Parts: sequence; C-alpha cells; structure tokens
Amino acid sequence: MIKCQHTLLEPQEKRMIELDKNLQLDEADFECLPIRAQGAGGQNVNKVSSAIHLRFDVAASSLPEVYRERLLALSDKRITKEGVVVIKAQQYRTQEQNREDAVRRLVDLINSVLVEVKPRRPTKPGRAAKKRRLDAKTRHGQTKQLRGRVEL
Repeated sequence: MIKCQHTLLEPQEKRMIELDKNLQLDEADFECLPIRAQGAGGQNVNKVSSAIHLRFDVAASSLPEVYRERLLALSDKRITKEGVVVIKAQQYRTQEQNREDAVRRLVDLINSVLVEVKPRRPTKPGRAAKKRRLDAKTRHGQTKQLRGRVEL
C-alpha cells in the first residue's frame, strides 16, 4: 500500500517582510498552498507539489488603509472581486524557490501602489516653440510648392 504524501510548508517563526523603511508585512497576512505544477515534466510532475498558490486577503491585512484602498482600486487580473490577491508561482523546480518567487511578486505588487503618482499639470507651449512650429510648417509648404508643375 502506497501512502499519498503532500508536502506542506512548515510554519516558520513569524517573520515580517519589509516593504518600505516604515512599512512591514506580516507573513500571517498571506497563505501559501502547495499545488501541482502544470505543463510537461514527466512522471514526477504528477507526484510532487512544487508550485505555490499564494493568497493575500487585502481587506483583512495589516496594511494601512490607504494602501489597501489603492490595492483594491488596481485593475489587476491577480486581484479577485472579493479583494484577494492570488499569485501562482511554478517557475522553479523546488517549493521553496517558488514560495520566494510568489512572495517577491506580492511585494512588487504592493510596492507598486506605495509610489505616489504626481498629478500632471497641463502646460502650454511657449512663444518660441509656437514660432518654430509655424516656421517648420512654412518651410514644408514651400518645399511641396516647389514640387509642382513648372510653367514656362
């Protein structure tokens, strides 16, 4: 009789992942579930759960309210309607590497909303720029006029 073994990630000591110098993410805020990787790989791919499914509930996280709102406002396919970020990592052959890759991608996603976008202030072209544009238009028009039929 063969026993079916699924390797689960051992709960490590509670670590904080540093997002910014003032902001940290608790590892308890997300869960990493081992799953079987897709694609080619021979017989081993059917036995080993090396891929990682990372789930991060934005609303229940320890992130500040501002960042939670920004994350939920993103139009990213990895964020479900319920506000759960789902990241599937299966690039590497080992579960540990895939877990690190999934956490890195989550940190990158959160860091993308940490950057405040400076609002664009509309500007108008200066007088010299307008003059250069009109001069270029005049020169172009004269060039085209010279291409016309020659009258004797």
